[in-house]
Amino acid sequence: MSMTRRTALGLAAAGAATVLAGPASPARAQTAPTRTYPLGVRQFTWSRAGRTLVTRIFYPAATGTPGAEPASGAPLADGRFPVVEWSHGLGGNPESYGVLIRPLAAAGFIVAAPVFPTTTTGAEGNIGDVYNGNQSKDVTEVLTQTLALGAAGSCDPFEGRMDTSRGVGAAGHSLGGMTTHGLLTAWPDPRITTAIPYACVDMGNPTGAVNAKVLFVHGDQDPICDYDLARNAYAELPTPKAFMTHTGQGHDEFVWNGPTYPQTVATSLDWMRWGLYGDTAARDRLASDATGGGIVWEAAL
Repeated sequence: MSMTRRTALGLAAAGAATVLAGPASPARAQTAPTRTYPLGVRQFTWSRAGRTLVTRIFYPAATGTPGAEPASGAPLADGRFPVVEWSHGLGGNPESYGVLIRPLAAAGFIVAAPVFPTTTTGAEGNIGDVYNGNQSKDVTEVLTQTLALGAAGSCDPFEGRMDTSRGVGAAGHSLGGMTTHGLLTAWPDPRITTAIPYACVDMGNPTGAVNAKVLFVHGDQDPICDYDLARNAYAELPTPKAFMTHTGQGHDEFVWNGPTYPQTVATSLDWMRWGLYGDTAARDRLASDATGGGIVWEAAL
């Protein structure tokens, strides 16, 4: 079943003050970490408008073995790391999207992954919470609370360890991709400067409130989130932007360890490295990252 533009026809399963208003000035280009970090995870329970927002934060850890399960409460690795929010799809949760969240954290990002109260595993599946803006507003609250942990005087292990000099990132798949696109358009969060909506549809017109580098990732045979609607969303956004088409693929093969999953991961990591670390070498790798397996790469950078 397809999704009509900004109207839900159906979707298969698949508070605090603002801490950051966006980067105050251009930040010096740098190189993102080249190592693969072990992972830590911490869980928080926040709320907004009566909605409980359980959020798991995955991060580069100072101890442990790369590739192992994230260790609860592990010490944070040395350094300062950019922040990315990750939105799960309908019937999912942060663990089910570990195939994309874990590589991001292991590459040197602090990744806040909320469990949306009505669209996660076992929930009633209220996709209206995407179309009425609830989930995009949830993400804004999660970002505010996450960034507060890194603020001066927080007395938290994350204090002073978040690099927000280039803003923050947001990404998500399916219903989460729609949530992400909503943050760029209908329910804008100007702190977001780098975004990746995977398998989304068009959630609204850009207002100019958000200035972000946006990468769309989609299968051109998607039976759930219509490819043409993602193309509409892409056309409406200003540059810099890119579109990665997995030809002949549907809604999620390129996410769930399908034949072009390695290209999805490599391209996504380099997009975030470019956007949030200012790593121009990562930008220059994007076209080669998105090569093979019938992938079509389009970019206006």
